[in-house]
Amino acid sequence: METTIERRYWILSSDPRQYHWDTLFVKGKEMWRGAGARPPVTRVVKQMRRGDRVLAYHSTPDRLVYALAEVTRDPYVDPGDPAGKAMIIDLRAIERLAKPVRFLDLKNNPLLRHLKFLKNSRTPISPLTEAEYREILRMGGIVPTPGMPLP
Repeated sequence: METTIERRYWILSSDPRQYHWDTLFVKGKEMWRGAGARPPVTRVVKQMRRGDRVLAYHSTPDRLVYALAEVTRDPYVDPGDPAGKAMIIDLRAIERLAKPVRFLDLKNNPLLRHLKFLKNSRTPISPLTEAEYREILRMGGIVPTPGMPLP
């Protein structure tokens, strides 16, 4: 019997001066080390699964949702962390948003008023509901085509 795993949705935040999401598009696939080793963050990383969708956010100074990616491997311990506490995931670039979505626009959208990310935009990872994910994609110019699911 085959089990279906529910896809989850996330915002991953990165300072564009340290890691610009264009790097992921140049490489196509990459280990994402942006979570670090802090226990509250690693607990969230451990919830991520292969196939989950990610909205890539540039923090200050840009403050905008920039692109869409996919988790291609379940979380694992960062081989470059001597303490063995930092968790990483592998990401695959899907596409840049046609229109990057500014933080202020997220904040002003009444459909996103419960978005956890808006309450603490400094966290490198924040979960999204499917409805929030779809609304942010819509704001970024990615709309479903009849008969074709959203990426």
